[in-house]
Amino acid sequence: MQLRTFLAKDMKQALASVRAEMGADAVIVASQSTKGGGIMVRAALDDAEEAPQAPQAVEPPEPPDVDAAFHDTLIRRLREKKSELPGRRRFDRAELLAAFARNRLPEGLAHALAETAAKTGLSDMTLALAAAIDQRMISAPVDFNNAKAILLMGPNGAGKTAVAAKLGAHARLSGRIVTLVAHDVSGAGAVARLKDFADHLDAGIVTAESALALAGTVDALVKAGTLAIVDTAGFDPRRPKSAAAYAALAQIEPVEIIAVVSALTDSEEAAEIVLALARMGASRLVITGADLTRRMGALASAAMAADMAVAFVTRSPFVAGELETLTPLALARLLSENAEGAQ
Repeated sequence: MQLRTFLAKDMKQALASVRAEMGADAVIVASQSTKGGGIMVRAALDDAEEAPQAPQAVEPPEPPDVDAAFHDTLIRRLREKKSELPGRRRFDRAELLAAFARNRLPEGLAHALAETAAKTGLSDMTLALAAAIDQRMISAPVDFNNAKAILLMGPNGAGKTAVAAKLGAHARLSGRIVTLVAHDVSGAGAVARLKDFADHLDAGIVTAESALALAGTVDALVKAGTLAIVDTAGFDPRRPKSAAAYAALAQIEPVEIIAVVSALTDSEEAAEIVLALARMGASRLVITGADLTRRMGALASAAMAADMAVAFVTRSPFVAGELETLTPLALARLLSENAEGAQ
């Protein structure tokens, strides 16, 4: 498998570069905005030319595990050449706890992270914290090439409809046919807004009000090779009655439930919501509104609240705003290096 990174001013230019240099079979596996206002895209391509042309006596090697490789690379970087890092700060537990307090991180999580960071033996503040976060947080972007159906769940105002559009945009860039499915047909303007996004993406849109109708719609779309992205009404998953009302949606096959939580939420509320959605079957998480908050406590709490992979973080309400991958090192920098502005 070939993995290459491209820098461009926007996604359109990046995609053109990927297609020009790697061909039409290349797949976008990650993307994030750069500080200069551009975008960095990572693309993968199965190296078909090097595949055996005739049956062999031994089985071909397994493709590399990108997640495992990322984890190993992160740990290696944390432990080597620490003295050469520019602007490094020596580990100070009290200073780290003060940064956590400025970010409104829950006290229990703050002390647990500080203790784990201290035990790493790393002298650099950010790297020690990244190693501690790595033990609690899973980072796993959506594989748009193989995804079959996605159902978004979360509270009101978390940004599920915008996330549906962003996921659809990335899937379209990966060459997938996409249909946005509106399960929330009673919310004011909910279907109309989703239709606007679908038109923008050149994607289909259908409505499915009941769980039974939704199951049939998803089944038909999956059989047609279309990626179904389901937008649902907001609810509080911590309330038993609300959770029970959505329980049937969690049983639809082959839907993957992705939780959507806002970084603007209180940090303890965010953790409770993520845990509740995990109990309902959510396997991945998207955290929205990172561009609107100076205190990263809710983002960090949500990312480490449950055994749920963090798929993406969003920093823009617009479809063109990228879905960013959150790594342990990126979160450590948000909590330790950028904490001075949060009071």
